[in-house]
Amino acid sequence: MKVNHNVVGWFEIPVHEMERAIRFYESVFDYKLIRQQMGELDMAWFPSVPDAIGSGGSLVQSPDFYKPSQQGPLVYFTAFSGDLNHELMRVEKAGGKIVQPKTEITPDIGFMAVIIDSEGNRIALHSRK
Repeated sequence: MKVNHNVVGWFEIPVHEMERAIRFYESVFDYKLIRQQMGELDMAWFPSVPDAIGSGGSLVQSPDFYKPSQQGPLVYFTAFSGDLNHELMRVEKAGGKIVQPKTEITPDIGFMAVIIDSEGNRIALHSRK
């Protein structure tokens, strides 16, 4: 079977306090999230490309179902600045923590770093430079 799209179709990042989480992600990545109430779920959607196949995702608050954690799957965010150092410079000011600084994966793949967001989730950043 030929694959012509990204493997991930959607992701959700649990949060304790939606306003704080939105401020964190908007501050670090320098883009706006769209807040959406879906029944009992309070969500904030990350920007995505219309009609594109691949990953979009959201922050989600639902205390009975979603709990922030550092042990679950690791989501990698693309550093659209082109160099993840730009995003890393904003992490601690936004209420997060850097747990693995910028590290080269390979010359062909680029660099990564791991951070803890304002809610206690472990996420990663990736850039080619």
